[in-house]
Amino acid sequence: METLLIFIFVLGYLAITLEHSLKLDKLIPALAMMAVMWALVAFGIDSFPNWFDSSKHKLVDGFSAFSHEDKLHLVEETLLHHLGKTAEILFFLIGAMTIVEIIDYFDGFATFKRFITTKSKKSLLWIFAILAFILSAIIDNLTATIVLITILQKIIPEKKMRLWFAGLIVIAANAGGAWSPIGDVTTTMLWIADKVSVPKLIKYLLLPSIVCMAVPVFIASFLQPFKGDINYTGDDEIQSKS
Repeated sequence: METLLIFIFVLGYLAITLEHSLKLDKLIPALAMMAVMWALVAFGIDSFPNWFDSSKHKLVDGFSAFSHEDKLHLVEETLLHHLGKTAEILFFLIGAMTIVEIIDYFDGFATFKRFITTKSKKSLLWIFAILAFILSAIIDNLTATIVLITILQKIIPEKKMRLWFAGLIVIAANAGGAWSPIGDVTTTMLWIADKVSVPKLIKYLLLPSIVCMAVPVFIASFLQPFKGDINYTGDDEIQSKS
């Protein structure tokens, strides 16, 4: 049974990894893998010699002597425990995203664009990288990336040039989200589960995160795509070109 579960997990993970090649949304193999694995666990519960209690973080004493009904009850408890933990993260992110969407609806992020007056590509690179680093720590890295790329579309008319900037924005946003409890899903999971504290998280990860952001941006600033100025002639013209 254990071998079969591992095989299904590896197969499902490969399907998630190759989602673009398979032209399949990764949600489909993920949900299918989850359903099949939990179904196999429920049907083959009597073949397991031990059971790990996720809430108490230890093996269940005398599991092999439990009746079939008691074992199924443990499976149900474990499944509900994991669903509850996942729901905690989802509800937290839904609340955060709702606030961000409200701000974006009223053009709150347009304030950043008004302060970006430089035409230098190198200066713009550093401005967007720093904004991505800071915003991702406040509104999570994915949302920060989406917001900044939206602003980027109004400033840089060339799609190929935007892709260069977008790549560095993603790097800076991921670095900025690492040191904040709400900046990244993984960090949020650890924080909600009381595995990390905010002061220690900032103390140990802030400096490494700055380095992870600054080094790639510093190197990229010497590359040809980030030399010179952009052809910025106003929002209307840029939007028509896009």
